[in-house]
Amino acid sequence: MSNFSRRTFVSAGSAALAFFRPDTLWAAPEISLPQDMVSKDWVTVTAVNTASPVVAMTFDDGPHPTLTPRLLDMLKARDLRATFYLIGRRVVTWPDIVKRIADEGHEIGNHSWSHPNLAGYSDSYVLNQIDRTSDAIFKVTGRPPVTFRPPYGAFTHRQRQMLYRSRSLPTILWSVDPQDWRRPGASVVASRILSHSRPGSVILTHDIQSGTVRAMPQTFDGLTARGMKFGTMSQMMGWPLWQKRNFVRTVASAG
Repeated sequence: MSNFSRRTFVSAGSAALAFFRPDTLWAAPEISLPQDMVSKDWVTVTAVNTASPVVAMTFDDGPHPTLTPRLLDMLKARDLRATFYLIGRRVVTWPDIVKRIADEGHEIGNHSWSHPNLAGYSDSYVLNQIDRTSDAIFKVTGRPPVTFRPPYGAFTHRQRQMLYRSRSLPTILWSVDPQDWRRPGASVVASRILSHSRPGSVILTHDIQSGTVRAMPQTFDGLTARGMKFGTMSQMMGWPLWQKRNFVRTVASAG
């Protein structure tokens, strides 16, 4: 496993970088940053304020039965760590892949149960989506996720605060979006990531896209050649490594 010191990373309190955007209306589902971002919102992380050459590779929407194992092989060959934001109903379908993700030192985050646009739903519906997923991940790995990423980025400021108060889960967004979900091709995905990544970047990708997985060797090797290290979200925020934390279950499954 990559050897990082705590000094390599900063605390979560320094990690939320955003701009105030007053429009709270949501368009048809597409992946974008929320439109009501607030400066210094400590419950929302888009990037980490650090001068250290560290980035967080994050993969959404998995696990995928064939693409995720291919991606894990690439990461293992390079001794790199990433964060996987998993969908609950996929967790229960492919638990062996979920266990492999955790066993190989990667972090698992919560990406809802069925990937709805959550911005227009009630708090009870939102928490049901999140709690069912946390419970599924806990049953497979023995530990719950400690961060949440909303599908499409669709989560209002009020919802982000509600989730943090009720479940202590910060909302993790991103600072680099190669728009791989549009399937622009592997070379374009890699080029966009390499062009826009900076120290502290949180990079959004999707391991259910074959083009994304094909782009990763060029991406990983290109970032490494620039001196970048790879941290999980917990490491980026100065928290203990996810696999080494001791958890006490306090929230029962909502499903």
